[in-house]
Amino acid sequence: MQPLRVGLCGLGTVAQGVLEVLSRNAGVIARRAGRPIVVTRVASRRLRPEVDLHGAEFSTDVVGLAGHADVDVVVELIGGADVAVDLLRTALEAGKPVVTANKAAVARHGDGLLRIARAQGVPLLFEAAVAGGIPIIGSLTRGLAANEVEWLAGIINGTSNFILTAMSDRGEDFGTALAEAQRLGYAEADPTFDVEGIDAAHKLAILAALAFETGFRFDAVYTEGISRITPEDIEYARRLGYRIKHLGLARRTPAGLEVRVHPTLVPDTHLLANVNGVMNAVLVHGNAAGDVLYYGAGAGSLPTASAVVADLVEVARWSACRNPAEGADIGDASASAPPAAPELPVVAIDGCTSGYYLRIPSLDRPGVFARVATLLSEREISIESALQRAQAIHAETRDAWVPIVIVTQPVPERVMNDALAAVQALPEVVGEVVRIRVEDFGNA
Repeated sequence: MQPLRVGLCGLGTVAQGVLEVLSRNAGVIARRAGRPIVVTRVASRRLRPEVDLHGAEFSTDVVGLAGHADVDVVVELIGGADVAVDLLRTALEAGKPVVTANKAAVARHGDGLLRIARAQGVPLLFEAAVAGGIPIIGSLTRGLAANEVEWLAGIINGTSNFILTAMSDRGEDFGTALAEAQRLGYAEADPTFDVEGIDAAHKLAILAALAFETGFRFDAVYTEGISRITPEDIEYARRLGYRIKHLGLARRTPAGLEVRVHPTLVPDTHLLANVNGVMNAVLVHGNAAGDVLYYGAGAGSLPTASAVVADLVEVARWSACRNPAEGADIGDASASAPPAAPELPVVAIDGCTSGYYLRIPSLDRPGVFARVATLLSEREISIESALQRAQAIHAETRDAWVPIVIVTQPVPERVMNDALAAVQALPEVVGEVVRIRVEDFGNA
């Protein structure tokens, strides 16, 4: 049987992992794919002589990779949303299947790319674009296909999770934990993409599109990072029975679809609260399956390569279905996303509902807590739990002050915004009120 011939674009760590996995596991991959899978051509901006290409031809013509007759499927691993998108479009328009790990390209251009793929009748597969080696894309489109997904929540950026874990376990501040992540290679020299939530927002846009059969709407994802989280807030959250995690959340509501990425207090007994270090996890709630948790390595050369090669196996099976003479009787492997259902409106952040953690720096005077509680009560905001910590001295006024720490019951964000404006205006409040959202996932 003729091998599936792969054109591999990129020679970074994931591309090197793909070459390694295809070589190391060649026998089992061929058996499961129904045919061998071999890389015939590699294109990259520059050659890396230290990388074994296993006999593949090398070129610096990235976009031209798709035009070669000895390339049956294009694997795009260069990243970004410029040259990579040109390559993806060129390959699909040429009628060639595409496998990509490019979350930015799919989150920002997924609708257009899928239109081309469907028009040409070829797969566009992107399992590796979200959560590395965790098979969450296939699970949403196939394993949970009988369910209407009600909500999903995930720790989908390993850098942020590593930093928050270090802050929690060792009491480090954000800067110290970030420096450690950079030293270990978990964070880039410019960590903005990870710590400010952009990477997670790309991934959430993809998960939401698949789970709720809607468009890829990265621009609609509300995004907050973790750079303002302090060791004090982590400790107060712990005392109240929570861990702070950087979550991507998507939820279907009567008003539409919530899609948001932000720091979140999660009950310390919950599964997601105990996902630590660089690990990823996605929790999906379906109306038939209930809660289903997917956990594993969210990045790295071999875990991500595992997902890329799994998509190549799907392409091999798909090609066998299109060519029965090649001798396989295997179900169709279609594009990762089903045809979109009618668009769900996206709920603006001020219309989203959650509980809230509030840290209010106030002068240590009688009646302050009562005044805060009254302002919340007037807006029908119930207090679930509270702490009033030890006295300190304000650096500028030298007045005694204390942090009042409150966790509220869920309310719409616009209601909390109004309450916070009133609390911030109290003369006894001597600094900015800190707000972090709280999720209990229906007390799951």
